[in-house]
Amino acid sequence: MRLRERSIIPGFGLTLGFSLTYLCLLVLIPLSMLFARTFSMTWTDFWNTVSGPRAIASYKLTFGASFAGASINAVFGLLVAWVLVRHRFWGRDLVDAMVDLPFALPTAVAGIALTAVYSSNGWIGRFLEPLGVKVAFTPLGVIVALTFIGLPFVVRTLEPVIEDLDAEVEEAAATLGATRWQTFVKVIFPGLLPALLTGFSLAFARALGEYGSVVFISGNMPMKTEIAPLLIMTKLEEYDYAGATAIAVTLLLVSFALLLFVNLLQWWSRRSRAT
Repeated sequence: MRLRERSIIPGFGLTLGFSLTYLCLLVLIPLSMLFARTFSMTWTDFWNTVSGPRAIASYKLTFGASFAGASINAVFGLLVAWVLVRHRFWGRDLVDAMVDLPFALPTAVAGIALTAVYSSNGWIGRFLEPLGVKVAFTPLGVIVALTFIGLPFVVRTLEPVIEDLDAEVEEAAATLGATRWQTFVKVIFPGLLPALLTGFSLAFARALGEYGSVVFISGNMPMKTEIAPLLIMTKLEEYDYAGATAIAVTLLLVSFALLLFVNLLQWWSRRSRAT
């Protein structure tokens, strides 16, 4: 009789049980209470809350700025990750550490710093103001803040994939007459696309729930620069708990649908590469 191989980690049944218990306590039960609180409202009250002009304006800014910030990070995060992996230069360790700065920096501190830098009398804002570009207290400021907090997700997701790329394949493409652009588009980019989509989805999801770094630079003007998380906080301060949970549930459902779409796109990309 063949003896079953011993494993340091407990068996599948035990680890699955601990995993499900952990997820239930930290994720499923809190989310279920969120839905339970929302179901205490009538359908009319729920619809009036989540489809009001102020709520719609906050959705547009939240999802639009999150998508814009994640898209910017997808482009420049790829460049940063490529430079850090493929090149060795003086100060590389410092640049690498700066990428993780949004992780370590409290979001409120980041918001105050960005507001000070991009305000009309800030270090950068004073030069943009004469050009007619106003960042602080505008939707553009929200995009800047969400881009700042989302960069590490793209860079750290892409770095290990870039390290695993075979440089000999790129050299082979060059010897066959491919230009640098053709090599990137047809050889390099298809291998990076699944990781790039993962980094994009992580940055997008992080931006949707961001509050601290946005609340200062946005100016919090209803119908103009008010994001959905801030509207939720406003309703909580007004003791409108049902209204706050209704907007939170709406934000959660739309976010889940968008992330599901990104995951399906990743699956399609991997399947296309396999075939």
